[in-house]
Amino acid sequence: MALVTEQDFGTPARLSPTLVTLEIDGQIVTVPAGTSVMRAAAEAETAIPKLCATDSLEPFGSCRLCVVEIEGRRGTPASCTTPVEPGMKVRTQTPKLAKLRRNVMELYISDHPLDCLTCGANGDCELQDMAGVVGLREVRYGYDGANHLVGEKDTSNPYFTFDPTKCIVCSRCVRACEEVQGTFALTIDGRGFASFVSAGQDDGFKESECVSCGACVQACPTATLIENTIIEAGQPEHSVVTTCAYCGVGCAFTAEMQGTEVVRMTPYKDGKANHGHSCVKGRFAWGYATHKDRITKPMIRKQITDPWREVSWEEAIAYAASELKRIQATYGRDSIGGITSSRCTNEETFLVQKMIRAGFGNNNVDTCARVCHSPTGYGLGQTFGTSAGTQDFDSVDETDVIMVIGANPTDAHPVFASRMKRRLRQGARLIVADPRRIDLVKSAHIKADHHLPLKPGTNVAIVNAMAHVIVTEGLAADDYIRERCDLPEFSRWAAFIADPRHSPEAVESLTGVPAAEVRGAARLYATGGRAAIYYGLGVTEHSQGSTMVMGMANLAMLTGNIGRRGVGVNPLRGQNNVQGACDMGSFPHEFTGYRHVSDTNTRQLFEAMWGVPLSAEPGLRIPNMLDAAVEGTYKGIYIQGEDIAQSDPDVKHVTAGLAAMECVIVQDLFLNETASYAHVFLPGSSFLEKDGTFTNAERRISRVRRAIPPKAGYADWQVTMMLSEALGYKMGYTHPSEIMDEIARTTPTFKNVSYQRLEELGSVQWPCNDAAPEGTPIMHIDRFVRGQGRFMITEFVPTDERTGPRFPLVLTTGRILSQYNVGAQTRRTDNIAWHDEDLLEIHPSDAENRGIRDGEWVALHSRSGEISLRARISDRMQPGVVYTTFHHAETGANVVTTDYSDWATNCPEYKVTAVQVRRVNHLSDWQVGYHEMREKTIQIERPRDAAE
Repeated sequence: MALVTEQDFGTPARLSPTLVTLEIDGQIVTVPAGTSVMRAAAEAETAIPKLCATDSLEPFGSCRLCVVEIEGRRGTPASCTTPVEPGMKVRTQTPKLAKLRRNVMELYISDHPLDCLTCGANGDCELQDMAGVVGLREVRYGYDGANHLVGEKDTSNPYFTFDPTKCIVCSRCVRACEEVQGTFALTIDGRGFASFVSAGQDDGFKESECVSCGACVQACPTATLIENTIIEAGQPEHSVVTTCAYCGVGCAFTAEMQGTEVVRMTPYKDGKANHGHSCVKGRFAWGYATHKDRITKPMIRKQITDPWREVSWEEAIAYAASELKRIQATYGRDSIGGITSSRCTNEETFLVQKMIRAGFGNNNVDTCARVCHSPTGYGLGQTFGTSAGTQDFDSVDETDVIMVIGANPTDAHPVFASRMKRRLRQGARLIVADPRRIDLVKSAHIKADHHLPLKPGTNVAIVNAMAHVIVTEGLAADDYIRERCDLPEFSRWAAFIADPRHSPEAVESLTGVPAAEVRGAARLYATGGRAAIYYGLGVTEHSQGSTMVMGMANLAMLTGNIGRRGVGVNPLRGQNNVQGACDMGSFPHEFTGYRHVSDTNTRQLFEAMWGVPLSAEPGLRIPNMLDAAVEGTYKGIYIQGEDIAQSDPDVKHVTAGLAAMECVIVQDLFLNETASYAHVFLPGSSFLEKDGTFTNAERRISRVRRAIPPKAGYADWQVTMMLSEALGYKMGYTHPSEIMDEIARTTPTFKNVSYQRLEELGSVQWPCNDAAPEGTPIMHIDRFVRGQGRFMITEFVPTDERTGPRFPLVLTTGRILSQYNVGAQTRRTDNIAWHDEDLLEIHPSDAENRGIRDGEWVALHSRSGEISLRARISDRMQPGVVYTTFHHAETGANVVTTDYSDWATNCPEYKVTAVQVRRVNHLSDWQVGYHEMREKTIQIERPRDAAE
């Protein structure tokens, strides 16, 4: 098939910035053009007093403290809003400026309460600091300012307090909400001395559109907005920089402490993933680490109906090892296995898979990526040659067309979503493919150019239709394809995709999306400039998850949108270290670095390093483990930091498999749902208690640093070592840095990664090797990892899960901003104030047809099971589709999801379940049984002195 000449997709030469030389207080300074005078002075180590200015916000020039004198210019301009000019002569310290600044500060102080000694920000207040800097010693106007009379404290937000009497109306909080977060929840009402900050329609922070990201609190120069923990405990006295343990954005935080108690988490300004921004979870929801539900002593029991018995670490480890040995002696080497955690560090995950391969003697290891992003690894590996996203997050700043498919970034990845929204406000175009009308479709100052509200399960048909438009309308990037891709594979694929059965008109009845809308989206993606795809579990958690990932890769190669800034195919990973868990060899068929266990050279490398022979046969995946347990051939499992009894599909089958095992070992912070079926419980450690690394969705390896001692006495990596030694395989590490050194020796993409390198650079993105000693922000720049890009045939195959008279609706699932995954962490924080139960979103017409009113109890019934929950009538849904979250164990959302899964990876099809909904006034049988079972399985029999 002949193709038209490609448009110019070349990268323009990056010009050196024009430099400007000026004089500040007699010192010659050279800075890039466009730099503010204030910034130039800072480069010269001259600090200019300021209140409204901060390096995280655009200059505003309202406080009048940062005024300077410029030779030849009238007046005293604000240095924060005045750009430098060649030859400019600036004076920052003169008697005139000193007097002006003192007078301005007098006005601020006169309008401020006189309670500095009792103020919660005492010692951390910019107003106090600036008063000292300008030399203010007395206030001539008294202290009866208008702010004393403005409103009462707003304590509606569970994490911070707003005290309007301390507000100096600098607008930093308003600007942070707009510029950094992009929510526009705050405004300035009134005028002059009567002006004040208002949340929403002056109805309080909790009832406003505020998402509790903390940007306003971070920006506030006084104690107007202040964390409740600081009010209660006072200011911190030391801090540790670490990495957030929630989603895959991987935000850097400073844990601020008093002794061994964390009193505040603040986003780290030099964090390369978040650049000083945060969300409600990372910023505030860390209280679970010290929650009363934490289990800090090991426990064992013979039967799952027995009470738990607290024991010493020595007894627990010895018992667990003896049971695993007994099972292998009775049922064979392959009768046990383990599951690694996407919440634990790379080092801890590496040790678990090492223990299973070297200590258990088999490859029965898997990870939670099996049920979320395993299709990403397979699909991107087949097309590009590596199992990870192509870009760094900063790349979005240069994107012209953003395509979001099966992801809800504002809820699941809010810090990156803020970055994305900022780019959209700057003019980037937006395509959203999602069954729901998510916030990105239309919100403050943002509206999608195209929303493709496809029917769940038809992703592949949509992406094929877009590719069909691009090929048949001559919009493909011919030169790129000829230079970078496998041409015979492309020719075969192009003939396949040009078939009229893939046209938008042909698939309209399948997808439910108007053909004109699909054509418009395809043309925009192909011709709108640099285009980037960002996707989530709405892509991967389907029976054709791997096919869809390959379809997106085809689309990106077809338009030349791989290998440059501002483009790419980018998975938004759900958990903090799901990328790292995959990198560390957690799949049953792969060692670290995605090398197959059957590869002799790779296996010999690990055998020489580990000193034992290793199996060349791939082990069992999680679904296979559970199937084998039900069949009676798989009898023991070690689960670190995963709750498969809540998170995995078809809960009844999962729990049947767990109940059939003779030894289930759970290592976690809390007695989760899986622990109800456990015989050994080993206390886990939170991210605040760890040393190690996480790898985020952009392949960024970042340090996790211990802030507080492990509550149970040991970090997770130490527990794994103790169990491995009890099994007869000793590991001799004394610090996680030594584990990373071994990872680097055995894994080509991590070759130059070390704790020393991470300390020097802050973080690195793999591959980090001799060719890229400081990491690789953008993949596939000159060539694909596999050599030539490979176009894959992506035939649309409808899921076997079909609607019908008995189950006429389709259920799809997802997450909400305030909660995280199975809720084990966030349900033990004040986040519960925003989302204390899972709700079923249903379209008004579907609700009316069933006589359902908003807030009523309904039964959600599928071929797998039935649960009860409250209905929320919402036009965010399309008719025929319902939606719920899975954050609350007592709801049991995964009771109704089925056992269908991706053809290549067994990733479950969470996003397509045929269901019926009807009114009820009671819990389901499963939910009643769940509560009864939990009462029996969480009892702990403590020694008398401990109980007392």
